[in-house]
Amino acid sequence: MNLDDLRRLNLRDIGNWPLLPKILVLLVIFTVIVAGGFLLDWKDQWDALELAQQEEVTLKGQYAQKKAKAINFELYVQQLNEVEQSFGALVKQLPNRAEIDALLTDINQAGLGRGLEFQLFRPAAQEKMADFYAELPIKIRITGNYHDMGAFASDVAQLPRIVTLNDLAIANQGGVLSLDAEAKTFRYLDEEEIAKQRAAAKAKAKGKR
Repeated sequence: MNLDDLRRLNLRDIGNWPLLPKILVLLVIFTVIVAGGFLLDWKDQWDALELAQQEEVTLKGQYAQKKAKAINFELYVQQLNEVEQSFGALVKQLPNRAEIDALLTDINQAGLGRGLEFQLFRPAAQEKMADFYAELPIKIRITGNYHDMGAFASDVAQLPRIVTLNDLAIANQGGVLSLDAEAKTFRYLDEEEIAKQRAAAKAKAKGKR
């Protein structure tokens, strides 16, 4: 069948067309139907499918993250308990306000017990406040031999409460050794003091805005 034969075909008599033209017409009709279906309905469904696939990838990622956390949950709880225990042990080493005087006496007795003489033992007039604890610096000057001074430092380090020796300076005055230092002890704040600290911090933060 050539081009002239196709031109002579009668559109009103398609039933009597040869097989090949019928097949071509059917293909054209099928293509038009598919294209129309895609434009009118299938495209929205295709877009919805792509969106669902993307959401599936996101959900799988979230599931993997949550699964990893669930697997390590017991380890996290154990680590948290260890941190809380360590923190609690440190807090117990901080005296409260009522115990500060006894702690100052312990520091003084640690020096006297080693045969040292205190030329100066002066706690600061005002504590340095932090979030949940207060720091009390103490200026000290002691005289004695080098060995006893070392033993005193060791005794202070072994006190049940936290005490540090800072800014150590040893001088030899006429054969007598003197040690100048700043001892620091710490105490935890009570609930009222913590509330005041938080209120002051909030007021300070508002003032900076």
